Amino acid sequence: MSEPILSDPAVMMGKPVVSGTRITVELILEKLAAGESMEQLLEAHPRLTKPAVLAALNYAAKVLRADVLYPLGSRSA
Repeated sequence: MSEPILSDPAVMMGKPVVSGTRITVELILEKLAAGESMEQLLEAHPRLTKPAVLAALNYAAKVLRADVLYPLGSRSA
């Protein structure tokens, strides 16, 4: 079985995508964060599956577990 999330410099500038698609992990996260439901996401993107969306969320969680902090912007004191 192939990896559910892949990164290839020739596809979407190397952004992580759902295997066999050009649907990025970033797009999935943005749509879910904007309030789109799993069902709406799957309906809008017929090549997506629920396991693929869950794999994208798992991938994002693993990336965020890295020891690198990404500042969100400056805070006013």
